[in-house]
Amino acid sequence: MKRTLTALTVAATMFASSASAADPADLQKLKDTNECVKCDLEGAILGFANLKGAYLTGANLEGANLVSAFLVGAELGGANLEGAHLEGAHLGDAFLGDAHLGAANLRGAFLEGAKMNGATLCNTIMPDGSVIYSGC
Repeated sequence: MKRTLTALTVAATMFASSASAADPADLQKLKDTNECVKCDLEGAILGFANLKGAYLTGANLEGANLVSAFLVGAELGGANLEGAHLEGAHLGDAFLGDAHLGAANLRGAFLEGAKMNGATLCNTIMPDGSVIYSGC
């Protein structure tokens, strides 16, 4: 019985850590080029990166997986987040002015203090699950 519980615990830990770890190559690509289309930055705070306060003005993150990413205070003005997966992302105090968030999924995202003046929210799923069609 003890051996079975140990095996289950190890398996669950391995699954949890592999399921929510940002791809280091994608993170480096973003840092080097300010572009990472359809890249995997899920849970970017979990060991590989902390994007807190990141300067990503004008970044191209179209279709990127940013689920549960920690982007508190990040500068994302004018960034292309079209179709990005931001479910559960922490965007408190982030600057998203003039960002393109069309068809992005922000369900469960934390946006307290985020500045979104001029952001395009066409067919965007908001944290509460509602859909906004602003700027279509």
